[in-house]
Amino acid sequence: MTQILGNLLTNAAKYTAPGGLIQLQVESSGPRVLITVQDNGSGIPQDQLDHIFEMFSQVDRSLERSQGGLGIGLMLVKRLVEMHGGSVQAHSEGLGRGSRFCVALPQAELETPPLPLPLAPRNSIPRRVLIADDNADAAMSLATILKMEGHHVQTACSGAQALSQGQVLQPEVVLLDIGMPDMNGLEVCRRMRQLPWGRAITIIALTGLGQQEDRRQSEEAGFDAHLVKPVNIKLLTDMLSTLPMQKLMASFGTGM
Repeated sequence: MTQILGNLLTNAAKYTAPGGLIQLQVESSGPRVLITVQDNGSGIPQDQLDHIFEMFSQVDRSLERSQGGLGIGLMLVKRLVEMHGGSVQAHSEGLGRGSRFCVALPQAELETPPLPLPLAPRNSIPRRVLIADDNADAAMSLATILKMEGHHVQTACSGAQALSQGQVLQPEVVLLDIGMPDMNGLEVCRRMRQLPWGRAITIIALTGLGQQEDRRQSEEAGFDAHLVKPVNIKLLTDMLSTLPMQKLMASFGTGM
């Protein structure tokens, strides 16, 4: 719950100018508790409300360029709320008209001792995963989700850092952003394949580019799979659960 509220309040502060208003409200509504975080900041375009909780979602808001980043962890908020049996929705009347995030959670019966919730079955085997992305918010959010799945995860913010951390971590899987500025992911992948620890690992491209030519280039560079942002988390975790039983070269051309 601390992570949920912290992310929503941080997001509201990020997109609300100095002197703006942020409101936090909690109320009981029958079997549910409703938590609302509302601001009078930059707002969200109507056509992007349905995508605001997607990983790596690029939302065009008036403060986006000045603040940088993608907003912190909204997909993580959705994931955590759903793990509590609740739901979260975003509302906005458009750019410049503020936004409202509403979280609904089931309310416990105080007079009845709570029953332990069954743990969700974990099909994945813990993996050593290295995430390389120059967008720190995106890398940290994805790392948090994979850690919740039981994986050991480290992040790198540049191609050079990915190479140096890979030497220490000896990862089984590398999730590599292609569009990094200092050394793009294609070059990083080529260099990893030349190193003893990188020859047999699985390297997955994370990119906003999904045309056939983009997939061809990543395959030639040595990637095992090509995932287009926003990343389908279930698909990614399913891929991790199948390693090393199958190589992922077949994923090229499958629409991932």
